[in-house]
Amino acid sequence: MKFPSLPRHRAPSDAPAPYIPSHGSSSFAVAHYDLELAIRLAGNQLTGRAILTARALESLDSVELDLIGLGMDKASVNGKRILKHAHRDGKLQLQLPSPVAAGEMFTLDIRYSGFPAPDDGQWGEVGWEELDDGVLVAGQPTGAPTWFPCNDRPDNKASYRFSVTTDADYTVVCNGSLLSHSKKSSRETWVYEQVAPMATYLATVQIGRYKLLTLPAPTGGNQLPITVAAPKKLLARTATSLARQREMVEVFTESFGPYPFPGYTVVVTEDKLEIPLEAQSLSIIGSNHLDTSWESQRLIAHELSHQWFGNSLTLAAWNDIWLHEGFACYAEWLWSEESGSMTIAERASAAHAKLVADPVELAVGDPGPEMMFDDAVYKRGALALTALRAASGDEKFFTLLRQWVLDNRHGSVSTPRFIALADRLCADIPGFSATAILTPWLFRKQLPPLPQF
Repeated sequence: MKFPSLPRHRAPSDAPAPYIPSHGSSSFAVAHYDLELAIRLAGNQLTGRAILTARALESLDSVELDLIGLGMDKASVNGKRILKHAHRDGKLQLQLPSPVAAGEMFTLDIRYSGFPAPDDGQWGEVGWEELDDGVLVAGQPTGAPTWFPCNDRPDNKASYRFSVTTDADYTVVCNGSLLSHSKKSSRETWVYEQVAPMATYLATVQIGRYKLLTLPAPTGGNQLPITVAAPKKLLARTATSLARQREMVEVFTESFGPYPFPGYTVVVTEDKLEIPLEAQSLSIIGSNHLDTSWESQRLIAHELSHQWFGNSLTLAAWNDIWLHEGFACYAEWLWSEESGSMTIAERASAAHAKLVADPVELAVGDPGPEMMFDDAVYKRGALALTALRAASGDEKFFTLLRQWVLDNRHGSVSTPRFIALADRLCADIPGFSATAILTPWLFRKQLPPLPQF
């Protein structure tokens, strides 16, 4: 058997995952997940088979996976049945029938089943969630193990194949490209493939009574396939709300470089959602976000920008969350200016004034697990980029963003790596230091003055 090779930047670090040390293992790296899911919506019952192709990063006599709320039925490694296992506190430990040497590829085949439910932790309920009529999966940051066994670390990215069988007359949407759709009696099977490496928390399955349509591409314009999955009764409102989606793609492509995946999908749930959600190559928005107000449009732009910052470029550890959210917030401001709303300077000024009026004691470059999704991480992260742009000038700043995206395409990233690139590209600017510019914004609690540009 020929095993897929691990993508670059993909092997987990030796250290426990900061902020969420109970998830993931640094002893092996998964290169590919092949997931076969059978779902009965009445009763919310899941029967699954997960085939994981992985490489041992050290000599292994056991493998520990993350699996929450579901039970293992049987498992094998390289075709040999696993006879001993333990499953407690969301950790599935498999005793291997014979050791696997460091550097060796191996295949785990796990059958599992149960009634999936969200993981209720310090960030609220994340993972598998029943809708009024369907399923939504929002995995950030610890929700992936609620529906498949995995090595739940953001720095272990892998390719995926999803085969999902569920009730007839429901549409299934997963990450990547739709390979096939078939019907048999009262069941339908949807098969998707995500070739680009993906972190576990970005994997998703969405099930609903959706209609699939493709947004028309202008002649000579951006030809990126953009698919919309929405309930029939919401199609008109969806078309109005997403009318400028292609313009957003064009603005971000010019600013950050080419869109990083073969296509983009927007799922619209009939349910209301507190906030839109991101997954690799797709976004999920609620029916309450279907309007043309700035609040809804900024959220639509925000989730789109995560395809560059968060999905193609994924943090190696959660302490660097500003590399996702600060960049996505800055992308909102870019869209605001380009769309004829407020300028970036005006958005930055408003964000700064809000932080002055409602101060938060927080170092956004290492906010801690309890605060890593605080709004200050988003706003101060965007203001840090504003300060960097003011010091480097427009040409070098956007060159930096495009080079950052290009150098780390489908890889894992960190703040030191970003600072090093900024210093290299701006080395000819007298006195320039990305560390000196970014440290007050990222690693000191006191809010710096508003950047002037």
